[in-house]
Amino acid sequence: MILIAYASKHGSTAEIARRIAERLSDRGHDVEARSVDEIDRLDSAEGVVLGSAVYAGSWRNEAVAFVERHEQELRRVPVWLFSSGPLGDHVEDLEEQPRQLERIRRAIAPRDHRVFFGRLDMRVLSFGERMIVKAVKAPVGDFRNWGEIDTWADGIDVALHARRTVGTRPALS
Repeated sequence: MILIAYASKHGSTAEIARRIAERLSDRGHDVEARSVDEIDRLDSAEGVVLGSAVYAGSWRNEAVAFVERHEQELRRVPVWLFSSGPLGDHVEDLEEQPRQLERIRRAIAPRDHRVFFGRLDMRVLSFGERMIVKAVKAPVGDFRNWGEIDTWADGIDVALHARRTVGTRPALS
């Protein structure tokens, strides 16, 4: 089973996680997408895709806690990371987010980390969040590039199939 774990505040990151799960499922993988808060154990996971919304340059606390809680289990399977959050169509230094990325890389050695643009929907924000959005003049809208997300998921599919092929290849005499 491939686990797609996510930490999402307003649903955009959860939608990306479900899209990745659907893409991998369509390619024959047994996939489960769940919030990091709903996951106690990773025993049956053959691989993990972990994503979090990024706010003010940081992953959500529950995503970081998930990595810390499951560090040993995450080291034994292939892991891919994604971050969701930048708004607009061009942001400099996307790879610098989240600020915990280097620590996470050292802890679990993920195969890849990708940053995807996010969505800002004023209707789901609290009053305080709407005031911050107005103060910083953040762009409102859905900036997610579903084609880019699909392509990334397809790369995970290829890596998972290659891993299975290598694991089942007969030894050469």
